[in-house]
Amino acid sequence: MYRLLEGMTVVEGSAFVAGPSCALHLAQMGAKVIRFDQIGGGPDSRRWPLGPNGESLYWEGLNKGKLSIALDLRKPEGRELAQRLATGGDGLFVTNFPVDGFLSHESLKALRADLIAVRVMGWADGSPAVDYTVNAAIGMPAMTGPAGDARPVNHVLPAWDLVTGCYGAFALLAAERERADSGKGREIRVALSDIAATSLANLGNLAEVILSGADRPRSGNNLFGAFGRDFVAKDGVGFMLVAITPRQWSGMLTGLGIAEDVEALERELGIDFARDEGARFVHRAKLDPLVEAGFARFSADELERQFAEAGVTWSRYHTLHEALSAEPRLFADNPVFAQTAHPGGASYPAPGAPARIPGEDRGTVRPAPVIGANTDEVLADFLGLDSGAIGALHDAGVVG
Repeated sequence: MYRLLEGMTVVEGSAFVAGPSCALHLAQMGAKVIRFDQIGGGPDSRRWPLGPNGESLYWEGLNKGKLSIALDLRKPEGRELAQRLATGGDGLFVTNFPVDGFLSHESLKALRADLIAVRVMGWADGSPAVDYTVNAAIGMPAMTGPAGDARPVNHVLPAWDLVTGCYGAFALLAAERERADSGKGREIRVALSDIAATSLANLGNLAEVILSGADRPRSGNNLFGAFGRDFVAKDGVGFMLVAITPRQWSGMLTGLGIAEDVEALERELGIDFARDEGARFVHRAKLDPLVEAGFARFSADELERQFAEAGVTWSRYHTLHEALSAEPRLFADNPVFAQTAHPGGASYPAPGAPARIPGEDRGTVRPAPVIGANTDEVLADFLGLDSGAIGALHDAGVVG
């Protein structure tokens, strides 16, 4: 954990990916994050993947380094405590609770006018949605998959959740900076639907279909608009190869020993692949067989040596389990990770902040808390309650 945000306190009342990842980014930069949970765990506290003792590895991963207070949010007293938490301390709140209700911005700003609240939503109009339903609505599964197959292909990465979490952290810090000058609080609503729509527009996908009047056809594993695809070595090992820049292109030709074959194809077509990356995609049906033949002449180990010498951009295909040992830059030799004992009982590598800041001590990776582990600490230190008041809340079942 870095110390860039040391002294900042953020309260989190959220579940699933976007909200917890937003607060996780802040915690890993040094903010104290206090999350409130339903006694016994909220809707995401037992989500898969599960560990050997039935613990949610998902929950442990998204809530590292945070403090947890457990409330009974079904009780008015529990909801009142949640409101006090959300508006206490620095007045910074991250949530995915509905726009209306006891954690609405109108209810909270009546308690603290300068409150900054980042509210993660599904659809911007308040309709429920998750990453996978937004992805289906915007058309990504129709772009993904083998050519000539109309079935939608969902991918397993919740991209809009993850981008929303990052954007939410950015938005909170932007609003906090403004408040330092103006004293003004505000609510910032970040919807998965808006993140998806703006992301595709920023990448040119929206303009593409508007101006062409048609959807982009599927192209399997080919990199759209450039050269990139999966290929197989002589010994059956799969590689992903990408050549976008002229340097990557020339390195590929050298590494595979196919420069003369490609030059002959260029003369036949009257084009220069080195100058026009789009032409590599347009003529992939003729170009791919030359690359396939190059791969078929060498074993995977031979290709790796040749690619390293020629400066090729490539990677072997791995499963995640294979990557643990096959690619030490990702995990084994990556200083972002540290072996960590987690609340569910297992010990495994966990990441701190993914940013690398030269000269800055990245600190210790702190595990997620047991739900409710910090209840008494938060009630006393953050809300200023004495031991008698805390005991009464426990006796009434309001906190756990």
